[in-house]
Amino acid sequence: MEIEGKKAVIVGGASGMARASAEMLRAKGASVAILDLPTSAGAEVAADLGGTFHPVDVMDADGTEQALADAVGALGGLHVAVNTAGGGTAMRTLGKNGPHPLDEFRRVVELNLIATFNLNRLQASHMSANEPEDAERGVIIDTASIAAFEGQIGQVAYTAAKAGIAGMTLTMARDLGSLGIRVVSIAPSLFSTGITKGIPDEFAEVLTKDAAFPKRMGRPEEYGRLVVAIVENPMLNGSCIRLDAGQRFAPK
Repeated sequence: MEIEGKKAVIVGGASGMARASAEMLRAKGASVAILDLPTSAGAEVAADLGGTFHPVDVMDADGTEQALADAVGALGGLHVAVNTAGGGTAMRTLGKNGPHPLDEFRRVVELNLIATFNLNRLQASHMSANEPEDAERGVIIDTASIAAFEGQIGQVAYTAAKAGIAGMTLTMARDLGSLGIRVVSIAPSLFSTGITKGIPDEFAEVLTKDAAFPKRMGRPEEYGRLVVAIVENPMLNGSCIRLDAGQRFAPK
């Protein structure tokens, strides 16, 4: 899909990998709408990009539907969706204080997996109204994690949620293929965003020592470059692509 002139919604776009994606898509000629928490820097980021900001908490399904509808209305359509909202917790299945709290497991799955699927189903609905370009109507890009495949001790809820995102990618691509909508997930390793952005270099070296090359945390723009490549290459579909410098998480 040619990016020039397309309409893109970036969920989590106020910072990190999503912000880098928004900036790169805008530089390629797309119009962008930023969806992020009301407390985020989304309004400033959107203003810098000549786009619009739509505050949302993805845990609120009805609010998400309305914010997405507002964003698509402001853009005048939807061709590209990038979804990065999520987070985890550090709890073992059985810890010193007893079994993993079930409500906390549900919360992590809701935040990562269910919220992502809710966004996907709604984004696909908006994309289905597009006139096809070379038989293509849209691209949905989700964010998994290499923890989906090598979850570390204490990541059981996060691993389950991210594995769900990776697992539904091909099925969703098959569901939407007849409409000309592609679905791809990206599984990053440790990236310099959010709470990891301020990690001292010596600690970052320990965390990335098992990477093949480069032995460092990923940079947001490296995620953004992959987003651009996915949008532009119609043969990328139904896969969960590792973006990890050859790293495999150790147990801890």
